[in-house]
Amino acid sequence: MNDPTAPIALRLRAALDLQRAAYHAQPVPTLAERRTDLQTLRRFVSEQRDALCEAISADYGHRSRHETLMAEIVPAIGGIDHAIGHLRRWMRVQRRAVDLRSFFGARNRVIPQPLGVVGVIVPWNFPVNLSIVPLTAILAAGNRAMVKMSENSRHLAQLLVERMPAYFPPEKLQFFDETGGVGPAFSQLPFDHLLFTGSGQTGRAVMAAASSNLCPVTLELGGKSPAIVDDGFPIEVAAERILFVKCLNAGQICTTVDHVFLPEARIEAFVQAAQAVVPRLYGRLDSPDYTSIIDTRAFERLVAALDDARARGARLVPLLPGPAWDAATRKINPHLVLGAAADSALMTREIFGPILPVIGYRSLDAVVEQVNAGPRPLAIYPFSHDRATVQMLLDRVMSGGVSVNDALFHVGQHDLPFGGVGASGMGHYHGREGFETFSKLRPVFYQARWSTMKLIMPPYGRLAERVFGFLMR
Repeated sequence: MNDPTAPIALRLRAALDLQRAAYHAQPVPTLAERRTDLQTLRRFVSEQRDALCEAISADYGHRSRHETLMAEIVPAIGGIDHAIGHLRRWMRVQRRAVDLRSFFGARNRVIPQPLGVVGVIVPWNFPVNLSIVPLTAILAAGNRAMVKMSENSRHLAQLLVERMPAYFPPEKLQFFDETGGVGPAFSQLPFDHLLFTGSGQTGRAVMAAASSNLCPVTLELGGKSPAIVDDGFPIEVAAERILFVKCLNAGQICTTVDHVFLPEARIEAFVQAAQAVVPRLYGRLDSPDYTSIIDTRAFERLVAALDDARARGARLVPLLPGPAWDAATRKINPHLVLGAAADSALMTREIFGPILPVIGYRSLDAVVEQVNAGPRPLAIYPFSHDRATVQMLLDRVMSGGVSVNDALFHVGQHDLPFGGVGASGMGHYHGREGFETFSKLRPVFYQARWSTMKLIMPPYGRLAERVFGFLMR
């Protein structure tokens, strides 16, 4: 159904029916066919690179082109190349041991097979990365896909809707813009798997909608991911690495450092180091390398959070010269916030902006207790050269992922799974884990030509007793 005036639910269902029919006609694409799909996806990203950068910047108001290249285009291409290089191994049928010793000559196998049609719901903050990287795993696993873009990605969505058909037919891949009501209708489709990336609140609604179809979901959510700096780690190095990540995309990253724990005696040294680092990176607020906040609502939320923190006695430290923010460009000066109230917005909800609360501590045990008292974060970032300290934090603080002595970098490793835990999400993708998430690892038992089950069929007698005794030894 291509009628643009038809109700969105009917158009979405027609697209799903088209893809499912194509899946049933060819349920298991060959290695060569999957590689061709991945190469086509790579060609799209490469050929449309400049247009993708321009569309994303238009959606933001201003987004650094180099940030888009670094955080979206390069990881997307790298992930595709990794999948192409490893796909033959991922698709290989696995041999498994036959557990019952009586099954002489029987065989066990695990066959990875495509699920069918996968739905993907993409957020606005890294819309190319968070559509192309999942599609890499989905196509590698031999599936078809429908992708819904965010309402804040209108320029990009239009580009994808218009240009992707030149690369993939609709029965293989379709993109959809959020024109109002698309999200709920999309979530209610009976996909074979649904991947959602976004806020926990929306993630709950998506999961509830998918549950009516018993559709399995992978949820990549967010949370308050802490950096934890120990007393012996060089403070200038910590400040440079943490502030680089915190300012990237103006802090609008689900895995960015939400707040930092520092030994109380080292807070002022960290402040001074941060005041040197950020001007060196950006110079001034209107730097073309510094990205805008996505929309007015998000901008006003962050400004209100800063005002609230100041009014309640917190110390605000802007890190660039000039104004604290510019409403016209929706740019907010990166800030450290010291002494924020425990029940303030900055401390109770994910910040998703260039604001870094600094929390002093006297013992790492207290830090562990504070982090564990809240929802499990999407990531933690220990900064320590002491192996025992790092291992203690790994053992005692559960999170989706970890980067040690840096922040964010675990996300860009193509051979590491990415995913949350608890309130920060469920399931994994990237690399082999992505291939397996979007595959059915199908167990197959091949009986031998002569079945030893004949020895233990009724009527039961001494022979069956001896066989059971042998199996239980």
